[in-house]
Amino acid sequence: MTSSETKRDKANAKRRQHILEAAVLCFLENGYHQTGVRDIAKRAGISLGNLYNHFSGKHDVLAEIAAQERAELAPFLDLLAEDGPAEDVLTRFVTAYAEYLASPEIVILTLEITSEAIRKPDIAELFTGSRTALVEALTKLIGRGISEGKMRTVSDVEETAYLILEVIESTSYRIAIDGAPAKRVLDNLMGFFSAALIAR
Repeated sequence: MTSSETKRDKANAKRRQHILEAAVLCFLENGYHQTGVRDIAKRAGISLGNLYNHFSGKHDVLAEIAAQERAELAPFLDLLAEDGPAEDVLTRFVTAYAEYLASPEIVILTLEITSEAIRKPDIAELFTGSRTALVEALTKLIGRGISEGKMRTVSDVEETAYLILEVIESTSYRIAIDGAPAKRVLDNLMGFFSAALIAR
């Protein structure tokens, strides 16, 4: 690869990212279905043709945003894989993941991606891939906690992992949408998980 090709690749990657950021702002302000490719191009300060040089359309833009969401989950997957008492790792994960999800921007984007995932199989595949990675990591952590005698035995570890994620998500939405006090809600959430999972 020549120096000019490398520069061109970097410039294209930068332009793609700029378009994605413009699209995210449009989706946050107006919603996915109320946003057109012209809106995204205008927000990015580029021509419609330039946008089409990088993305085939709005659906392609959303697919890329969903793919990037997977990269944003990497720190949470790393956290779940940490050594140390399983109950402590779980506490840190629940707090960090709930705080991340409670951001109004993340709530809006998650709901936009989720609603489109119901309609479009390729978006669903990206979305469920991210969720599956979290479930697998959480399942391993719970399994480790049970084998160490620190967590209660549950009938289905994987289903428990799904339930934990669902409770964190709905709690985070309540913080973002209702303006519920985050510290109080998260303290109660941890109390709930502790009572349900931690061996006494």
